[in-house]
Amino acid sequence: MFDFVASTEVKEFFLLLFDFAATSRLLVSTTFPSSRIGKSRHFDDVIPVGSEVTAGARSPVKVSCGRSSRLSYGWQHSLIRYQNLHSSSSLPHLSSTTQSVLPWESSSFESPLRKLEAYLEENCVDDAWEVFCSYKCLHGFPKQAVVKKMISLMTRSVSSHWLLKAYHLVLLVLSKSPSLLDYDSLTRLALILSRNQMPVPASTIMRIALDRFKFPSFDVLSTLSFHLVKSDIGAYLASNILIEICERSLHKKPHTKNSAQLNQNVTIFNLVLNACLKFESFQKALSIIKFMSLIGVAVDANSIVIFAQIYDKLALRDELMRLKVHVDRVVSMALSHHYCQFYDSLLSLHFRYNDLGLAMELMLDLYDQSKDFQCVHSLNTLKNGLRKPCLLQIGSGNLTTGYKVVLEPDRLRSDFIVDSQVQSTLVLFSDGKLAPSTKALAKLISGFVKERRFGEISKFLIGIENKINSKERSFSTLVLAACIQVGLLETAHDVLDDLESVDIYVDPSLYKSLLQAYWKENLFGESKVLLKQMRKIGLFANLSDEDAAHSCLSGDCTVKPLRCKGDFSENKSCLAGHLSKEIREGDLVCPLVYEFNSTILFFCKANMMEDAIRTLKKMQQKNIQPTTQTFSYLLNGYSSLKMYRQITILWGEIKRRLEDGVLSVDRDLLDCLLMNFLRGGYFERVMDIVSYNTRYNIFVDKWKFKEEFLKLHKDLYRNLKAVYARTDAQRKRLEHVQAFRKWVNIVRM
Repeated sequence: MFDFVASTEVKEFFLLLFDFAATSRLLVSTTFPSSRIGKSRHFDDVIPVGSEVTAGARSPVKVSCGRSSRLSYGWQHSLIRYQNLHSSSSLPHLSSTTQSVLPWESSSFESPLRKLEAYLEENCVDDAWEVFCSYKCLHGFPKQAVVKKMISLMTRSVSSHWLLKAYHLVLLVLSKSPSLLDYDSLTRLALILSRNQMPVPASTIMRIALDRFKFPSFDVLSTLSFHLVKSDIGAYLASNILIEICERSLHKKPHTKNSAQLNQNVTIFNLVLNACLKFESFQKALSIIKFMSLIGVAVDANSIVIFAQIYDKLALRDELMRLKVHVDRVVSMALSHHYCQFYDSLLSLHFRYNDLGLAMELMLDLYDQSKDFQCVHSLNTLKNGLRKPCLLQIGSGNLTTGYKVVLEPDRLRSDFIVDSQVQSTLVLFSDGKLAPSTKALAKLISGFVKERRFGEISKFLIGIENKINSKERSFSTLVLAACIQVGLLETAHDVLDDLESVDIYVDPSLYKSLLQAYWKENLFGESKVLLKQMRKIGLFANLSDEDAAHSCLSGDCTVKPLRCKGDFSENKSCLAGHLSKEIREGDLVCPLVYEFNSTILFFCKANMMEDAIRTLKKMQQKNIQPTTQTFSYLLNGYSSLKMYRQITILWGEIKRRLEDGVLSVDRDLLDCLLMNFLRGGYFERVMDIVSYNTRYNIFVDKWKFKEEFLKLHKDLYRNLKAVYARTDAQRKRLEHVQAFRKWVNIVRM
């Protein structure tokens, strides 16, 4: 009897063990079916993160194996025990790793891996992804080579769907097993993401590669920048990445051993600077220019033109004047056309500063015969005879606080060429030489007229006549004809007298046109004076005043519209039209704004913040509104001295003006405020800036601020809860710190 009972228990034990092993294999096959049986699964198809699945909530498994009802009951009992053992809380998601492998699973460990590798070799991305998910849930991540192949396969698909899955997979591997990532697959993914205009994922992947691996090659950086700068957000991220690379280069970290070669590649800087100009991120552009000087990047002709456009937008005339000394020495026929935009920007600043004297001097220089080069089609014909690189002082004129940049104004690289003629409106390139446009000439004349400096107009026209040596109609005649046409009769008559005194030829029709205008305006006294001058040169010598007037009124004495050789042939608008518009409208911004901003910038660069604030108060006393550049200069000055408390006071002034609509919202300004408040630990102000970015839908590079927080405040209030705060101030600060952690997606460590 004892033997029988023992043998029965042994049989039931082995049957139970057999059913238990079969249950484990069945559960794996029913939970993660292969791609040949079930539908393709992805991350989101397994189980949502955080969903609870208990054994009692699972779908019943129907099995017909031909056993007795007792064995079926035992099998189901074993299944429930297996589920309770391995599914106590939730079904393992892809983001969780298996802690241990059961003994009977050893045979199933190699088979899915071989299946995954086979799918990867066959480029079956759907099947490979399904098996990869199943394998990850049971055994964790496979070896590095398999992970690399999986990422590469999804990258090669070039589908936005798979590119985003590859991006999220990299983030998951980074958080769980960062040693499985490799440089090649990351850079390849970043390039494909940027090419598909996914700037945020592309920049994130590139930053991961920068943090964990070697300094990227310049081909990779150039290609990445080329695609990123096509959009506003991409240009913003590209500029941040370039600044981070420059900072790493200056700090000489071990994993940036190739960073010393950064100064040999100016193309990346030109690409990003041009994007900053295009999307009006001027303060970021100034930071990049500063890093170019610190690293020793050799600035070429493309860079100089971009510098000029940026300085023009910021009204930094002193910087352009220092550049002009080196640009004027360029005698290349090819580069004379390229530097058209440089002179356009400089002339624009002279007019904005209302410095008509320097504007006239520059326009006369442009008419100089030494600039009369023959136009050539290729911009890269100059191969030899380049001048040695020179040093240019930028920023503060003080050698201790300023910076010097290496300048190569004769070099023009073909990999990136700025279209210098796109925005040129004051200086044009025609017939192989540079010359001011009709708009520039109109601005100069209207400026002199408003200040009643008629002698300066005469001086300018005399200088032009001595330079152009035109055999056609006199340049002065055409300019004075435009003045008569818009009603500047007094101006035309005064200049006419000056031209006669130096024997400058004036077309006789101009006298008739001016006399006709006098009679129409009933200015009889002026007309008699003019008739005396006309008779001296043989006009109306035998006619009385009445007959001369009748002759002018009955005939057409107008002078043809201005079209002068090498000057205005490309501009369809006539000089009279531009002149009338300039007299009627003029500059909308007071020139004193630029003078005050220039003074404030000088004090900020010299770390003389008290003088800068006094200048700001004088500016307000004269009822001149500070601009975005004004506050940017003050902010950068305080930031360089780490005076974060003063920045909070400055923010109050900026915030009030933003609310009143007096000051426009600027991303660079808010970006700088956010970084300084974060460094100073003013988290209430930090979240204040975040709310402004949210309100105005301004994109923020959260990665940059997250890294800064982890560097400075990683353990701040990490284990403190609000209920344990000692004071209300500490409780509020804790709330703001937690809000910032949530905003930048910092998980609890």
